[in-house]
Amino acid sequence: MKINGFDYLRLPGVDDVELNVAVGGSGTPIVLLHGFPQTHLMWRHVAADLASNHTVIVPDLRGYGASDKPAGDSYSKRVMAADIVALANGLNFPRFALAGHDRGALVAFRAGLDHPDAITHLMCLDVLPTLDMWDVMHGTTAAVGFHLYLMAQPPGLAEEMIAATADRFFGHFLDIWSNDPTVIPVDVRAHYLDACRAAVPSIVADYRASATIDVTHDEHDLAEGNKLRMPVMVIQQDWGAALGFDAAAHWRAWAPDLHHQTTKSGHFMAEEAPAEIVAAITELLKR
Repeated sequence: MKINGFDYLRLPGVDDVELNVAVGGSGTPIVLLHGFPQTHLMWRHVAADLASNHTVIVPDLRGYGASDKPAGDSYSKRVMAADIVALANGLNFPRFALAGHDRGALVAFRAGLDHPDAITHLMCLDVLPTLDMWDVMHGTTAAVGFHLYLMAQPPGLAEEMIAATADRFFGHFLDIWSNDPTVIPVDVRAHYLDACRAAVPSIVADYRASATIDVTHDEHDLAEGNKLRMPVMVIQQDWGAALGFDAAAHWRAWAPDLHHQTTKSGHFMAEEAPAEIVAAITELLKR
């Protein structure tokens, strides 16, 4: 499936990985990164609206969708962020705005820290930075993140378990993370499930990295006092209050120039509330 009116390219990331990338519109560039368990198609409504004023670049992350899925442990957010900077450079955009949702937001966060001269504005949807996420997940409330702990295990078991029941596993999140599952039409849902079923090892590797090397990278930046230099906007469900922590405070420690807001939308906000997200991106780009 494709975003209507967008051209599709195969563009190099790093380490000989090629990414499936949709490009549309004209004007100042913005890159949109998808989350789990989705592909670039989750941005279809937002991308179409933004394309009236911007060059909109919408890749499948490495390991997802129609992008390459290298074997092994090459799924640190540092490597995935380098992919995004490389593909933007390949389109002659050395500087660009960047918005990410879920897993894509973690890649965007790392890109903002590692490549501050490339990222003009940064938006993260419905995540905490990796180090903070592990810090707040404890007790019975951590049960909502069972998949994080499952995919953090050493290679083998998680991949076998998920592959054995892939449609039920990935479909579970599509069902429970949305306030209105009908915003993901039957054909789009089938596309997501097909894409995830074909990418179990790389999806697990992405999550495993967030329990290992990504934590190390965040700890280093925290110790060095590294922060996000660009204007940052974060939109989240109010699950911080539900789980007993101040999500905005966690983000503020990383992003001095922060605007944080909550939404009544479910997790898949780019599909449930695209007008809200487009308005937020437009506001962010004015800063």
